Amino acid sequence: MSLHPLIGHEDARRELSRAVVRGTLPQVIALVGPPGVGKQRLALWLAQLLLCDRPTAEGEPCGACRGCLQAGGLAHPDLHWIVPVLRPKAGEPDKQVEELESLIAEVISERRERPFYAAPEGMAGHFVSTARLIQRRAMLTPAMGRRKVFIVGEADRLVPQESSPEAANALLKLFEEPPADTVFVLTTADLNALLPTIRSRAVPIRLRRLDDSQVEQFLRQAVTPAPDGRRLSELVRRAAGAIGQAAGEAVERDKAREAAHRLLEAVMAGPGPRAERILKQGPFAARGEFTDTLEALAETLADASRQASGTAPREALPRVLDRPLRPDALVAATRSVIRAREEAQGNVNPQLILAVLADDLAEALCG
Repeated sequence: MSLHPLIGHEDARRELSRAVVRGTLPQVIALVGPPGVGKQRLALWLAQLLLCDRPTAEGEPCGACRGCLQAGGLAHPDLHWIVPVLRPKAGEPDKQVEELESLIAEVISERRERPFYAAPEGMAGHFVSTARLIQRRAMLTPAMGRRKVFIVGEADRLVPQESSPEAANALLKLFEEPPADTVFVLTTADLNALLPTIRSRAVPIRLRRLDDSQVEQFLRQAVTPAPDGRRLSELVRRAAGAIGQAAGEAVERDKAREAAHRLLEAVMAGPGPRAERILKQGPFAARGEFTDTLEALAETLADASRQASGTAPREALPRVLDRPLRPDALVAATRSVIRAREEAQGNVNPQLILAVLADDLAEALCG
C-alpha cells in the first residue's frame, strides 16, 4: 500500500520545492507544527521529491519513476525513516543497533499496511543506539540515486546521551557537518523541546493547522470506508485542523466497530463460540480497546433499534442484526452494554464483564 495523499501545506511545499530546484535546500531541516498536522507526511513528500528521477516543472515528485514508487511504498534504500521506539534491551552496542533496526522495521512494515502514522508509546524515544544507527547509515554512499534522506520523527524525543557522550557528540557533529549527499528532516511539535545543540543546527519550517475543508477532503480520500454525514462533521470538528487526529479516530473507531460486530456474531452463534470469545479477552486493561468495543457495541445496537422502529440505521448493521428484532429485546441488550461499560470504568476484570455481558446479550437477542 502506498502513502496516503498529502493535503495542505502549500506554502511550505512551494518553499521546499524552490530550494530543491535552486540547490539551496538546507541539509538539516526541522518541520515544526501541532501534533497530527502532517509533519511526517510532508517529510516523506520531501524525501520523495529528493529521490525522484523526473520532478515536475511545478517542483513536485512525478509519482511514476522508480524512486517515487519505492519512496511512496517506504521501500527506497536511500530513505531512512527513524521513528521513536522502546529502548533496546540488548547489552552490547552492536546488538542494540541490530535490535533497534528490527524495531523500526516493524513500525515501517505496519505503516505499509496501514499508512497512518500512529503516535508512539510514552516510553518510546531515540537513544544511544539511534545515534549509532544514524551515524552508520549516514556514512554509506547512496544505494540508488544521488542522495540519502533521513527523517527523524519526533526528534524532541532524542534523549541526552549522558552515559555515552561520544555517541551524542558524534551525532551533533553529523548535523553540523552532514555528508554532502545527505539531508536530515527532523519533526517536532515544539522547537524548544529539541536539544539546544540540535536546534541551533536545524532550519525551522513551521506548519499551520489545516482548514476544515482540507481535513474533510483528507478524510474522504484517505479513510476507508469514507465517513460521511454526521460522523464526518464530528471528525472534522474534533480534529481542529490536525488530520492525524481525525484519521486516528476514524481508524480506531472502525477497529472498535469491527470488534463489536465479531462479538455479536460470537454471541449469536451459540455457547461454544461465545465461550471461545470470552477466553480470548484479556483479564487486564479494562480501558482502551475493550471500552472502545463496548462503545461501538452500544452504537451498533442503537442503529439496530432505529431499523426496528422503521428508521434507516446510520451505518450498515452486521449480518446477525440485519433482521427483524423486537425493540424491547434491543433495549434490554443496550442496557446490558451500558452496565458493562460502567463496570469497565470501575476497573472490573474485563473477562468477567464480558462473560456476564455475553450471557445477557444472548438472552435478549436469541431468547
